[in-house]
Amino acid sequence: MSAPGVQSFTQQGWEQVLAKVKRAVVYLDAACAESLHWGCGSTRLLEAVGGPACYLREFEPAAVGGGAKQPKAVFVLSCLLKGRTVETLRNIVCRSHFQYCVVVTTVNHAVHLTANHVPAAAAAELEGQQPVFEQLEEKLCEWMGNMNYTAEVLHVPLLLAPAAPYLALTPAFASLFPLLPQDVHLLNSARPDKRRLGSLGEVDATALTPELLLQIRCLVSGLSSLCEHLGVREECFAVGSLSRVIAADLANYAPAKNRRRTSAGRASVVFVDRTLDLTGTVGHHGDNLVEKIISVLPPLPGHTNDVMVNMVELTALQNEEENQNMVAPGCLAQSNDSAAKALWEALLNSKHKEAVMEVRRHLVEAASRENLPIKMSMGRVTPGQLTSYIHLFKNNLKALMNHCGLLQLGLATVQTLKHPQTAKWDNFLAFERLLLQSIGESTMSVVLNQLLPMIKPLTQRTNDDYSPEELLILLIYIYSVTGEFTEDKDLAEAEEKVKKALAKVFCEESELSPLLQKVTGCDSSINLTFHKSKIAVDELFTSLRDIAGARNLMKQFKSVYVPGDHTHQASYKPLLKQVVEEIFNPERPDPVDIEHMSSGLTDLLKTGFSMFMKVSRPHPSDHPLLILFVVGGVTVSEAKMIKDLVLSLKPGTQVIVLSTRLLKPLNIPELLFATDRLHPDLGF
Repeated sequence: MSAPGVQSFTQQGWEQVLAKVKRAVVYLDAACAESLHWGCGSTRLLEAVGGPACYLREFEPAAVGGGAKQPKAVFVLSCLLKGRTVETLRNIVCRSHFQYCVVVTTVNHAVHLTANHVPAAAAAELEGQQPVFEQLEEKLCEWMGNMNYTAEVLHVPLLLAPAAPYLALTPAFASLFPLLPQDVHLLNSARPDKRRLGSLGEVDATALTPELLLQIRCLVSGLSSLCEHLGVREECFAVGSLSRVIAADLANYAPAKNRRRTSAGRASVVFVDRTLDLTGTVGHHGDNLVEKIISVLPPLPGHTNDVMVNMVELTALQNEEENQNMVAPGCLAQSNDSAAKALWEALLNSKHKEAVMEVRRHLVEAASRENLPIKMSMGRVTPGQLTSYIHLFKNNLKALMNHCGLLQLGLATVQTLKHPQTAKWDNFLAFERLLLQSIGESTMSVVLNQLLPMIKPLTQRTNDDYSPEELLILLIYIYSVTGEFTEDKDLAEAEEKVKKALAKVFCEESELSPLLQKVTGCDSSINLTFHKSKIAVDELFTSLRDIAGARNLMKQFKSVYVPGDHTHQASYKPLLKQVVEEIFNPERPDPVDIEHMSSGLTDLLKTGFSMFMKVSRPHPSDHPLLILFVVGGVTVSEAKMIKDLVLSLKPGTQVIVLSTRLLKPLNIPELLFATDRLHPDLGF
């Protein structure tokens, strides 16, 4: 049996659920559906249900109830069993004919006690008891209309959507994003004058909103279950203010104390705030096919980490826009198809050119195995060539079914290579390289003045010009890579010119994209006046200033910009790369910006004694497993970079990259301008 990891953790959780679903109507929320999608696939769930009809439904207020011939229901939910979630549960059960209900929650009972304001001392006395779950079981029997019917409420940690053996996402926490300096003002508005926060550096658990604290505790509950599965006792470290709160909560998580005493293995868990470096997420440095696929293809509905692949080409329908919704879309996650999964993992780990050749190789081999009339061609791989191979499978149902996963990845590749946004990728990259040279040689005002001619209203734009959304991405790149800059009259004037040009562009859009609606606060271009647009752009620049100042509190990781010299061009050095290099620095200096979070009195004594005795402080390179959790999202290229870097710096160390979501450039402005960062919707 292979060593435990993110995939076995997810599969083990789903096995517990699958054991309950035979002939049941199964209701899933979006985050659990995404975990299933990447972990073991919906076909495994349908096989386990085993009924002649498909009894799979989305958990929502309008969900269809169970009919007279459907006596059993299983609800799989990623949230606390409280408030609106329980109301929806009640409504579905009351309009159904269920006699047996199972409710699975990914949040453990200890967190339910916290959510119901049970003091820690009282919660400790309830060890082994589950009153919140027991009360809901009684309610379920009441709603089913007979106290003799059966109800079960249980916790299964379905935290992860594993994209690869070394990379997993947390769909239920896709909106979790580190705080910005402007959030400090909002937190201060609820605090008395004497207890006001001076900066993000002063933010701790007591400063956060109850909703955000509870969201963090839900995440910590899942991470503790992962550590239990891996058989490790974790040392927690943090880079950044929100990461510090999460790491401290995990280090002091009371239900984990017994587990830590008996765990044989050791691991370092390092949390890093995404906002300390947004350059890599909005930049186009990543020479990776999967990153391009995720950036240009539309998202799979209800998912944060997968895309829709148009499958019409494999049918007899014309590939017209109106036919695209008639055929179910393909996707990237191929958890039940070993050949497609092998290709997917090869694509994650290859450069763009190698990845395209790998797709061709897999298609050729599959066609040969099915004895399809393939015409070999060497040299450069073109979208037309790949399409001709894919079309060979079109009228052969057996071959289609045998290689369905491979064909989905093949079509995703073709559609990405032909997509107009892919042609723009190189334009972005060229401009970003130009910016890197300019930043070293010029002031910020000069850099902004270079951007000014590119800000064009709809009537003057061609396909090669930047859209308003793309301009936002470039501005985030500029401010994040530059970091701290000197204020002067020229900068104020340059910013004002860019602001006016942007406000004008927003006003002249024929319709506002969802992102522009979020930025401007207007749902229609008709209602967007220049005055409203200018106010929105002023707020946008406040956020850009926050991004530029995100590393101000760092002592070591102050810059991601490497100036050029006579032999090298100026370049971008990712903060995540700096963090990993510092962790595995052979001289093992005490980390400056990688803070260790103590887990109680023993650790505090150790840290105190180390000031005047030879007691070694915990160091993130101490253990054979490194779990790096990027709070706010990670790109495919960054995950690969971390994996490769650890392998080169300390070959025996295993690394797992965890994050809240896979990122594409457009996600960053969406997350930055989200209004619920401090008050996440927890379903109650």
